[in-house]
Amino acid sequence: MPSTAHNATSDTDGWTIQRILEWTTGFLKQKGIESPRVEAELLLAHARKCPRIRLYTDFNSILPETERAAMRELVQRRAKREPLAYIIGSREFYGRSFEVGPAVLIPRPETETLVDICLELLPQSVPVQLIEVGIGSGCVSISLALQRHNASLAASDISDAALEIAGRNAQKHSVADRIRFASGSALQPFLAEPQRWDAIVSNPPYIRDDEKDSLAPEIRDHEPAHALFAGADGLAVVRLILEHAATLLKPGGFIALELDPAQCPVVSQLLLDSGFSDAKIHPDLAGLSRVVSARFHHSA
Repeated sequence: MPSTAHNATSDTDGWTIQRILEWTTGFLKQKGIESPRVEAELLLAHARKCPRIRLYTDFNSILPETERAAMRELVQRRAKREPLAYIIGSREFYGRSFEVGPAVLIPRPETETLVDICLELLPQSVPVQLIEVGIGSGCVSISLALQRHNASLAASDISDAALEIAGRNAQKHSVADRIRFASGSALQPFLAEPQRWDAIVSNPPYIRDDEKDSLAPEIRDHEPAHALFAGADGLAVVRLILEHAATLLKPGGFIALELDPAQCPVVSQLLLDSGFSDAKIHPDLAGLSRVVSARFHHSA
């Protein structure tokens, strides 16, 4: 779908949805995009403001110039390696759609493992209160609230822009009345409160500072650095959490952290050193170590 296409003979009338998808798929493939056909469909559906399935029911329809122009702009942005989720403004997580933008980390499939582990560890029949550190888009807290109707949550983030996005997602999914948002670092916003919690959950920044140059440009150049990087060993924020986690948990309460696979044994030991027990490492769907959980039992 080149911008010069209208100069070619009969091309003005020939840009069907099928042809645009084929051209865009080839173009994105040349640019090194991993799933060019899927992304071409998502971009075109966004340009047309229609469900993706409509592309196939309208396969032979000619695209109006206004929609072609919109599609050209979207494709150019993606070719520059701007993340697809930021371009279309949303990402699926745990079977639901969440608003995302440059202020928040894009939800990943492996983070669904963090939700799964929390749901396994939380009792089903009694009310529970949780803290999430670094709520970002809100996908973890909101998914937990939707899966556990007797759960209430408090969530922190150092980014006010992220808290605004999380707030809109909570409204969209009708759980805003059960999630309290707090601006601040790690567990700091909750230290002055007398309340004790059933769980602390977090997908903290855990990439080492020296790994930045090895990241894909979509991540390195576009996602928020404060949600990605955490010092020389990637564990700076984990240490901030562990500094106060035990004092905020109820007896028998648990902590669950998403991490880089190589960090899981290290953090498991850090938890044991901090007075936790029952430390366990859980794999994600790819079979990689991804989540560490542990319980805290207050001494008598």
